[in-house]
Amino acid sequence: MLVTLHYTDLAVAALLLLVNGGLSMALDLGLARPLLVAALRMVVQLSLVGLVLTRLFALESPWLTLGAALVMLLFAGQETMARQERRLTGWWSYGIGTGAMGTAAGIVLLLGLSTAVRPDPWWDARYAIPMLGMVLGNAMSGVGLALHTLTATAARERAAIEAQLALGHTRWTALRPILRHALRTALMPTINSMAAMGVVALPGMMTGQILSGVDPGEAVKYQILIMFLISGATGLGVLAASLATVRRLSDRRHRLRLDRLVRRKQA
Repeated sequence: MLVTLHYTDLAVAALLLLVNGGLSMALDLGLARPLLVAALRMVVQLSLVGLVLTRLFALESPWLTLGAALVMLLFAGQETMARQERRLTGWWSYGIGTGAMGTAAGIVLLLGLSTAVRPDPWWDARYAIPMLGMVLGNAMSGVGLALHTLTATAARERAAIEAQLALGHTRWTALRPILRHALRTALMPTINSMAAMGVVALPGMMTGQILSGVDPGEAVKYQILIMFLISGATGLGVLAASLATVRRLSDRRHRLRLDRLVRRKQA
């Protein structure tokens, strides 16, 4: 049985934010304002998304579904770039992250829709958009973390990398330790999440389905499917973005090109 939530119920839950804000001010953490802004952004964005999805589901248009997916991807690319302390100059930082996430999420989503879920039609927005949101959100976090780690570490280990290049090693050999470190750092949150799921934490999708009346066994199967899709998209996206960034941080003469990096301006 689905329990309908009222705005008063949400207001009561929002009181917990006041507790967090009070703790921040008491401990001088400086997080009260960012917490308030983040909460307001979340409420506004989710409210608008709810209105858009209601209309999108009713229209049942493949082109509108594709348009919504592209908008989600473009915003994900912007968020990925914003999380990097050092980013590639020009459009490269945005283009690499967006391209890697779009390719990985597209491949994985098409696989899931065509082989496991099989909605009719296969592009049904009621299935495609929520699945894309979960896959793309996790891929965004992984790609952003990988690129941040890769570029920051390359700048920090410049002397060691150039020493390897001076000894005659290729750019791939010289940058391999940094690449491996970035890949491990980016993939570890997904691995930890899967390892703790079920025993330590009940994931949001599964909990939402159970609260809406879906049989727990069926909700578990959907959650397992989504986690496989998320891990696949994150792995593919992280690998593609990292390899492209390594290639951009060097040239055909196997020289390190840190001049192609720019530090993010501090607010």
